[in-house]
Amino acid sequence: MSGRSNESTGRDGPSAQDTGTFENSEDLARRLADAARELQDQSDPQQVMDQVVAMAVAMVPGAECAGISIGRKRRSVSSAAATSDRPRQFDALQDETGQGPCMDALYEQQTIRSDDVVNDERWPDLTARAADIGVASMLCLQLFVQGDNLGALNLFADQPCAFTDESEQVGLLLATHASVAVAQAQKVEHVNIALANRDVIGQAKGILMERFKITADQAFGLLARVSQDTNRKLHQVAEDLTRTGTLSS
Repeated sequence: MSGRSNESTGRDGPSAQDTGTFENSEDLARRLADAARELQDQSDPQQVMDQVVAMAVAMVPGAECAGISIGRKRRSVSSAAATSDRPRQFDALQDETGQGPCMDALYEQQTIRSDDVVNDERWPDLTARAADIGVASMLCLQLFVQGDNLGALNLFADQPCAFTDESEQVGLLLATHASVAVAQAQKVEHVNIALANRDVIGQAKGILMERFKITADQAFGLLARVSQDTNRKLHQVAEDLTRTGTLSS
């Protein structure tokens, strides 16, 4: 049974079980470099996360399935990506009980390793039901922190003591590359959304300028006033106008 808690305060710190005996090999460095390039080629955050969980199963010794958990304001946890139903079921159980290794990794910024989940005393409400999902051992690593949202990479095995120091070190290195790739993809997505919103607002302004013979500033002011009166975002008001030809108020 693993009863010790992680004393590390950073995402890249080891769990309490890590003895520091694993040394990176040249082959691992090459595989991680290849993985980093593959992740950076993706511009959609969901595609990045889907690829990360697949890479985790392929690269981390002992991992049989993997998932990415998203936590929000310490009130909930949900699955953002998973290689099977098991991670999703486990996240649902954590959300219901309010405890578990993934939540510890999310909110305490720790690397969490459990060699025997069913008998782990750290999460008594969860472990009593973990056997029903087929989870025997786990490795959880904080992946990213973005505002109120946090992400953790979680690795599962159906045998106790499946994860070693090597598993942990490979997982930490992969999580580091993955966190950078997710952040880059989200920045690209936000830029694309901003550009699309700017375009639709410009189209809506043009419609109002032509219809009412007003200036660009007056058209923008009209859109802003409708946005405030209807409690809708400005780009949503603009999109409705370009789609329906009417300015709902």
